[in-house]
Amino acid sequence: MLTVHGGGEVSGGSYRRPMTIIGMLYFVTGAISWLNGPLTVFVKLAFRLDDAQALLVTVVFYVPYFVFALPYASVLRRIGMKRGMAAGLGVMSIGALLFSQFVGLHSYPGVLSSLLVVGTGLSLMQAAYNPYVSVLGPIDSAARRVAAMGICNKTAGILAPYAFAALVMGGVGEFVKRVKAAPTPAAAQALLNDFAARLHWPYLMLSVVLVVMAVFVARSSLPDIKPSTANATMRNGETGGSIFAFPHLWLGVLCIFTYIGAEVLAGDAIGLYGQNLNLPLDETRHFTSYTLFAMLVGYLVGLSVVPRVVSQQRYLVISALLAVLLSVGAYASQGYAAIALIAALGFAHAMMWPAIFPLAIRGLGRFTETGSALLIMGIVGGAVMPQLFAHLKRLYDFQLVYMVLTVSCYLYIMYYGLRGHAVGTRLSSITASSLSQPEAAGNSRALRPGWLARHGMASHRRRGNRP
Repeated sequence: MLTVHGGGEVSGGSYRRPMTIIGMLYFVTGAISWLNGPLTVFVKLAFRLDDAQALLVTVVFYVPYFVFALPYASVLRRIGMKRGMAAGLGVMSIGALLFSQFVGLHSYPGVLSSLLVVGTGLSLMQAAYNPYVSVLGPIDSAARRVAAMGICNKTAGILAPYAFAALVMGGVGEFVKRVKAAPTPAAAQALLNDFAARLHWPYLMLSVVLVVMAVFVARSSLPDIKPSTANATMRNGETGGSIFAFPHLWLGVLCIFTYIGAEVLAGDAIGLYGQNLNLPLDETRHFTSYTLFAMLVGYLVGLSVVPRVVSQQRYLVISALLAVLLSVGAYASQGYAAIALIAALGFAHAMMWPAIFPLAIRGLGRFTETGSALLIMGIVGGAVMPQLFAHLKRLYDFQLVYMVLTVSCYLYIMYYGLRGHAVGTRLSSITASSLSQPEAAGNSRALRPGWLARHGMASHRRRGNRP
């Protein structure tokens, strides 16, 4: 029987049941999130936009993470994470329904407002299921659990653009020629209206699916876990006086900001990157899937080596270094070679979130919900970086702009993996060296009560909490 003990970890020898349900949620939200890439190309054509206007899709999608994350932390403390996930699905269904109506009316402001609603629901989902997965078991193996969920997310992300292309982007090259050859502006507008309306029924059906899922999750057997008791502290056995007592968390927020910004540039903006290289539209519509396939491979590799062979923070450093090399290589390349290197960034990105999130919330104790919300706020980087790219490339070479933005992000991520994750914690002076060594799952030296006692750190197990 599946039970939850005081520390918050699920017993019974397996997390299979809750992980299966959460994996389903990651799959659906991955499909919706990673449609932003082909959707950006779609709205650029359907509404005759420039790159900056088309990339407003990512702005309205990610801004709710910044605006609502902290209020959601308070909401989740009241209603619990399980109900929070169900509520997030419900809000997303409303957004999808609104989208289906506004796209049929050929209203770009309406489309953006509906995506804002979808992003609002998705941010509630993220605020609930990210810390849930992290504290479902030992924090030192959290990267493995998050990576497993990432496989669900990115598998959906690979499939969704192909489904999107099959449903609404078929013959897009010929469509562009027909619009250009239209005898009158009214005839061209009629073609564009019909093109935009292709998304009406798919998003209407998506709304129905999300409602069904919301009801299923609300009635499911997901255990209620309180992160505040599951995520034990590392500060001399104390939880700290305020959220400001954990500088490694605040550095982690900035790390999430830079990571998401770079990830969205590699995933959602890769199609626009290809268009700037004058590659055919019929091919650029699939580029997001290439990035996500590389991420899927990266997850599989990460699952096989973290933490058995290398610790999650050391793998984060290796990933950031690889990303720097790939970004520089893309700048020095042209055509499909540059696209291949941008897509390969997906491999380097794969284990960044799974490593950053648990490192940043490690030891927050009763501040775990608030800390998780702050990290979710960092996802707004997905709105900021693409806009910086779109505006700066008007002034400078677009490949140079891309490289400067992404390399800056990766260098900071490298710092966080090396030092930032331990700033202000006992790890910075006592355990950093030992935690940088490969840790066998369930047999970490830093978790042994005798070792903790010798270093003046209270044993969390003796207090009934889990580290």
